[in-house]
Amino acid sequence: MAHGNKFHSQFVAWMKIVLPLIALGMLSTLFLLSETIDPTKTIPFTKIDLKQRAQDAGATNPSFSGLMNAGHEMAVQAVTAIPDKEDSQKINATTVTAQIKMTSGELIDIVSDEGDLHQANDTATLIGNVNITTADGYHVVTDWLNARTDVLYADTPGTVTSTGPLGDLEAGRMVLTSDPDTGDAHLHFTDGVTVVYQPQTSKE
Repeated sequence: MAHGNKFHSQFVAWMKIVLPLIALGMLSTLFLLSETIDPTKTIPFTKIDLKQRAQDAGATNPSFSGLMNAGHEMAVQAVTAIPDKEDSQKINATTVTAQIKMTSGELIDIVSDEGDLHQANDTATLIGNVNITTADGYHVVTDWLNARTDVLYADTPGTVTSTGPLGDLEAGRMVLTSDPDTGDAHLHFTDGVTVVYQPQTSKE
């Protein structure tokens, strides 16, 4: 029994020496098989044109609000807004959402794919899928809308389609203004107006 205990003690002592040596050998093999790293190489960053990013500096989810001369409130939001490269007073925005609150309490909602806002001229141009919704039930769709930001005025250089209480409408041009006495919004359709009247059904 004493001989067995002595053998066990010697075995444990040798394993304490051999096992660490085996581990060091395995680690050395891993380092030898791994790819040699050149410390002089540049770290592989994602390719980004830093100069272009600096020129395209803008804002994400910007918003601003203000008062028009007649007291109407206007709030505008966008997904992105980038300063124009040729005109520092101009801002190019995408997915524009605007709301105008008239002094009468009436609301006008406007949505477009893109928009250009010129601060010095107090003008805005909305382009692509321009949708205008008024509180009295009119929904106007056009491709282009020119508007002012200091007074309530907007017009379309092209055709518009509209649905509303009177039915479906198509016109060559539309002008949005406000009544100076009541503060209500007025939509004027001109240049060949076609209306498909839909009479209201009476409820018994």
